[in-house]
Amino acid sequence: MASYYNDYQWSRIVETMNKTISRRDFIITSVAAGIMTMVPRFVSAQSAKPYKIGVCLPTTGSGANYSERPIKMLPLIAAEINRRGGLLGKHPIELYFRDTQTKPDVGAREARSLILNEKVQTIIGTWSSAVAMAIQEIIHEHKVLHLAATSNSSKIVNENYTPYSFMFGPNSRMQSGATVVAVTRMIRTKGWKTYVTLGLDYEWGRDAQRVFVENLKKASPQTRLIKELWAKLGETDFTSYITAIMALKPDFMFGAIAGKDNETFIQQAKAAGLFKRVAYPGVFLPVTELMQQRKTLPRGIIGLNRCPFFAHLDNPMMQNYVKMFQNKFGKDDYPDDFACMYSDALNGLDQTVTRAGTIETEAVRKALTGSTVDTCRGKLKFRDCNNQLDAPSYVGEVVDTPDYPFPIFDLKTMVVVQGHEVWIPTCEEVRKLQKKRT
Repeated sequence: MASYYNDYQWSRIVETMNKTISRRDFIITSVAAGIMTMVPRFVSAQSAKPYKIGVCLPTTGSGANYSERPIKMLPLIAAEINRRGGLLGKHPIELYFRDTQTKPDVGAREARSLILNEKVQTIIGTWSSAVAMAIQEIIHEHKVLHLAATSNSSKIVNENYTPYSFMFGPNSRMQSGATVVAVTRMIRTKGWKTYVTLGLDYEWGRDAQRVFVENLKKASPQTRLIKELWAKLGETDFTSYITAIMALKPDFMFGAIAGKDNETFIQQAKAAGLFKRVAYPGVFLPVTELMQQRKTLPRGIIGLNRCPFFAHLDNPMMQNYVKMFQNKFGKDDYPDDFACMYSDALNGLDQTVTRAGTIETEAVRKALTGSTVDTCRGKLKFRDCNNQLDAPSYVGEVVDTPDYPFPIFDLKTMVVVQGHEVWIPTCEEVRKLQKKRT
């Protein structure tokens, strides 16, 4: 049985990588806590300039439990590309990992260091939209590509847009829109009339809650929001919020809670009996949490997902991700949503460099803008006005199945909402939101 642990430490990550990553593929160095570099061990005489990629992810803080599998997966994808010689068959990929600690100032500092000291040409990451938006200022200043594969505030591609950032998952507005689609169906069938919201009081939580409330008001104007509750990022005691919700007696609640906070809330709410009295549709339940909370997660709860492997096992790219991951980390372990989206980001970069015929940043950026890339979710197109991938969201009931040692979404009833169904309708509206940059 795989250990779906959630107590992440940088030293543990480095130890895991040293044990599992092939010595034929990379030389691993860890200069200091929070720093890890992976350089291809063997480079052919025909190799040209390496392509350096910075990976900014937290291994401490609230987002740490979403970082482990991307950190483990990216070297496997890079090694696969390097076996073909690297990008364009001659530019081997080097990976430079940095711990953002889920702090905007640390994320910005590490991004600047990666650009100025390591000379990276692309930064992938990070978790926490507040950290991602801080990094956006640095990558725009230095004209470096930014592939956002976890953080997903809609502001990253709208209000804080820079032509150098590309988002590989559904943004918060799209996710909330997908939840509205599913919840509206439930309102009709169950006769729900009132609800409350509980969100984390930071960029992503505020944005996801706002979009859900706005969209539900349009879709079901008779449904009444009776209370907005806000918890701090990193909250460890949700008792007062759970008590307040139970006292208000809404028909359902919407939560904009993620990471370790999400796990903490679900366990405390389950123990208090909240889910027996108040429906909780649309809770964010990536594969990470389906695995970590396999013993305690309430069955029947309606979850939201960004890139679940079990929804696309007919896709050869997804089959390869699962096979590659399990060959290294055991047959009971699976790549989570984030590992799959980071893999899509690196493979998307490889495809784009091939089309551009060069690793020069401006040429690659132009080639990626508005392009269609092969992903583990099928062929998906970037919107040319904000670099948002037309990525679907998944809403489904948590059920047990004999196929996996953890619950998944019920594939017979899962709702898949395509990105273009729920993103801002026109590019004209998108451009009105975007700030002017030089």
